[in-house]
Amino acid sequence: MPARLHFGGDDFLRCRFALSPLWETQEVVRMLKRPERQGYHAHWLRRSARVAAGLDLTGLWLLMPQKGHCPDWLCPPPLGPAVTFEEEIAAVRATDPEQAREDTAKSLACTPGATESARGRRWLRDPAGMVRELTELMETAWRALIAPDWPRLRTLLEADVAFHSRRLAEVGLGGLLPEMNRRFGWREGTLTVDMRLEHDRHLDGQGLVLMPSVFVWPDVISTFEPPWQPTVVYPARGIGGLWSGPADRAPDVLVRLLGRGRAAVLAALDEPAGTAALARRLGLAPSSVSAHLTLLRDAGLLTARRYGHQVLYERTPLGIALASGDG
Repeated sequence: MPARLHFGGDDFLRCRFALSPLWETQEVVRMLKRPERQGYHAHWLRRSARVAAGLDLTGLWLLMPQKGHCPDWLCPPPLGPAVTFEEEIAAVRATDPEQAREDTAKSLACTPGATESARGRRWLRDPAGMVRELTELMETAWRALIAPDWPRLRTLLEADVAFHSRRLAEVGLGGLLPEMNRRFGWREGTLTVDMRLEHDRHLDGQGLVLMPSVFVWPDVISTFEPPWQPTVVYPARGIGGLWSGPADRAPDVLVRLLGRGRAAVLAALDEPAGTAALARRLGLAPSSVSAHLTLLRDAGLLTARRYGHQVLYERTPLGIALASGDG
C-alpha cells in the first residue's frame, strides 16, 4: 500500500536532511520488540542484552502498534539538521497535555485492549502525568541504549546525508529519491512510499524532511500528520558494517568456505561499494570482482542497489555473520 506525498512548487525549496537522536531512541526500542528488524544488529544485541533486559519498555511498546498510528508528539520531526537529544526531549516535555492525549488515544485505538488497559485509562485521565512518564522513559532508553554508541551512529548518519546531498546536486530530487530506497517511487511531482499504511498528503509548501535511520531497517516510514512537517525515514547506507571492525584480510574459515576471491570481496564490504572501487581496493580485475559479486548476491550474502550509473553492493545480515564470524 503506498503513501503518496504530492509536491507543489514551493515544496522543492523546503526539502532538507536531518538527523534525530530521539528518533533513533524510539526505533531501537521498537527493534527490540521486532525480530524482523534485528538482522543487522546481532552484535549490538548481544552486547546490549543485559542492559536492555533491565529496562521496562512496556509503556513505549504499547504505543508502537504492529499496524497503525504512533504518537507524533512523542517523537516529532527534528528541529534542525544537527539537533541534540537534550533539545529534542525538552520539546517533547513541553508538549501540550491535551494535544498529547488526543494523539495517544489515536495510537491506543490501534492495539486491541490498549485503551481499556490500566495504563491506557490512567494516561487518558491524566495526560500531563503521561507526558512526564513517557518523557522520562525515553530519556532512560536514550542513556542506556543509544548514548554510548551515538558518536558512531552519528558518523554513519552524517555520511549518509553527505552522500545523498552530493547525489541531489548531481541528479535533482526526482532522480535522488528512487535511488535512496527501492520502496520510493517518483512520478510527476509525487513521491510514493511502499509501506503498510495508505494515505495521501499534499505538502502545501511545508517541504519534506529526509531522515536516515540506523534502526528503522528494513522499513521505510512516511510519518507525521498535520501540523507536523512531513517526514520520510529510510535506512541509512552502510549499516551492514556498522558493528563490525574493518577486516585486514578474509578469515581463513571464510576462505575455505567461499574461495579466496569471493571471501576477499565479502570481507571488504564494510560499507556499500561498487565493482570498480572493490577492484581497486583488492587489486583484482573488475571482471573477476563482478563475477564474485554476482555469486555472493545470488547466495543471499549481498544486496545490490543502483545509485546513478553504478550499482552498490552491501552485505546482508547473513553476509555480515559470515564475514565477522558471528554466525
